[in-house]
Amino acid sequence: MHRVIISSLGVEIPEASISNDELVECFNAWVDTENPRRIAAGQEPLPRSDSAFIEHASGIRTRHVVERNGILDPARMAPRIPARPDEALSIQAEFGIASARKALAQAGIEAADVDLVICSSSHLQRPYPAIAIEMQQALGTRGAAFDMGLGCSSAVAALHVAVGLVRAGTHRRVLVTTPEIITGHLNFRDRQTHFIFGDASVSIVVEGMAKGSVRPGRLEVLDTRLWTQLSNNIRTNLGYLTRTAQDDPYQISLEGNMIHQVGNKVFKEVTVAGHKFIVEFLAEHGLTPQGIRRFWLHQANARMNAMILRLAFGHDVDHDRAPMVLDRLGNTAGAGSIVALSENHADMKAGDYGLLCAFGAGYSIGGALLKVL
Repeated sequence: MHRVIISSLGVEIPEASISNDELVECFNAWVDTENPRRIAAGQEPLPRSDSAFIEHASGIRTRHVVERNGILDPARMAPRIPARPDEALSIQAEFGIASARKALAQAGIEAADVDLVICSSSHLQRPYPAIAIEMQQALGTRGAAFDMGLGCSSAVAALHVAVGLVRAGTHRRVLVTTPEIITGHLNFRDRQTHFIFGDASVSIVVEGMAKGSVRPGRLEVLDTRLWTQLSNNIRTNLGYLTRTAQDDPYQISLEGNMIHQVGNKVFKEVTVAGHKFIVEFLAEHGLTPQGIRRFWLHQANARMNAMILRLAFGHDVDHDRAPMVLDRLGNTAGAGSIVALSENHADMKAGDYGLLCAFGAGYSIGGALLKVL
């Protein structure tokens, strides 16, 4: 059984951004044109969105996107991402490679030193060939590659798999990458979710630590854990059988099939489950929340994270203890907790503990107990 470390992290944030005000202006313009039709049809009019409400409800002020063009057009309200020929690199593989190259450079290794690539994302561009295999080919890594996903827990779930494989000696060095282009799957006409998500790509290099070696400043993975429980409160029905339910299978209706959630239930249930997961996971290692120097939690909702930690500590904790990045990035699905980790660990001292924890659709929760070497 090998000791396992995270030897590097890579983050790629798209340059383009969209503010709450811009998003709300577009949404309300669409509502103003949609409501007369709904009223004439005897339907309830749609409520308008509001920037102050968005920030209060989520803590989000802005989000970055792979493609801004089309999102703020009330007649479209979706990014305009052109199709690429089969022989060209897909946009999701390209996005994953951008963060992967940064992780490889930070680790000081070549792509050929990696013997497994796992691409784990809440939304994959296609079922096959795997995005991970496409990345393997473009980067020049050895061995194998495969895709997986577990909603917003995708990156931590892939870390769980990678750590187990390295610890068992099945693989020597694994590249985990989570390229989230979630705006391509988002219903910007749904008031409950139109403001939540943003795009980001993260990569992690996971490797074994040779006996007697010293890797100061690296993060040792002491343990990982996954928990799942079925819930339909965060759901998307857009899949490869969607067309078979349509009268015309060659004209796919997106109505009701894109991301939707019951926000108040998600908030309450995930808060309770997240707190329980954290406390019990730490207790297995003789630790309490007070003994953890830093928490890198899923970046979905600032109020939810604050409540989870308030339950764990008995009082509010600050940004230093539990850093947030969603105010400027939005919910970047599986990438968010890794962005928080990447930006907020260099100041930690040898022996400090940290907990990486993500939660999302499923429900799913993934955790990794880390220690600074």
